[in-house]
Amino acid sequence: MQVIRPVGRDAAAKKYDILSALMAHGLAGDQHRQRLVLRLTVLITARYNWQADELTVGQREIARLWCVDERTVKRDMARLRQLGWIIVKRQGARGRVSVLGLDLERVMLDTRPAWANIGPDYVARMGGPPPEAAPNVVPFYRDLPEVAGDGLWPRMRALLRAEDGALFDAWFAPLVAEEGDGGLSLRAPSRFHATYLRTHLMGRLSMAAWRCDPGAGQVRILP
Repeated sequence: MQVIRPVGRDAAAKKYDILSALMAHGLAGDQHRQRLVLRLTVLITARYNWQADELTVGQREIARLWCVDERTVKRDMARLRQLGWIIVKRQGARGRVSVLGLDLERVMLDTRPAWANIGPDYVARMGGPPPEAAPNVVPFYRDLPEVAGDGLWPRMRALLRAEDGALFDAWFAPLVAEEGDGGLSLRAPSRFHATYLRTHLMGRLSMAAWRCDPGAGQVRILP
């Protein structure tokens, strides 16, 4: 999957692509998802600094923009952080609001099932190889045995495969879960593989673990 970076000569078109994905995702869901996506979309169009990837706005101002109370703002912003769509870049201090950002990769991953509703041209435009793929060394694993069971790792595997099949085959499929107390330990086939996962893909693994089990704890990669 191609990760959109709304910079450069085609920045305006890329922004429309991101907003289109968000709105299509919202419309494909229930009223709660629709309302959450609408609120985020309004916040992005009104207050998000695309170039700096910064959203600096207080809860009172958000409440006025959304026509809700501040309690609702706290709840919905917490939900957006849990989804991984909004990240805290700098925690607010006394007299200063927090500086937030958007995880565009996570947004596009989560909205991907609704892309077809926009049209095949959009799907083709957003397609392509995963940006994380190493240019020189890309391990491909074929005919790997499936991991059966209802445990955390089998559920995470299913989620990660659904998000990006090519990336899953290259980096997540060969991981083996090991028994241990607290958190999830995953054994990688090599030290290089483990280092690459820790450097580039820990966010994917941590989010998958949280979505499969909010009390899963820390994910560890072992060489």
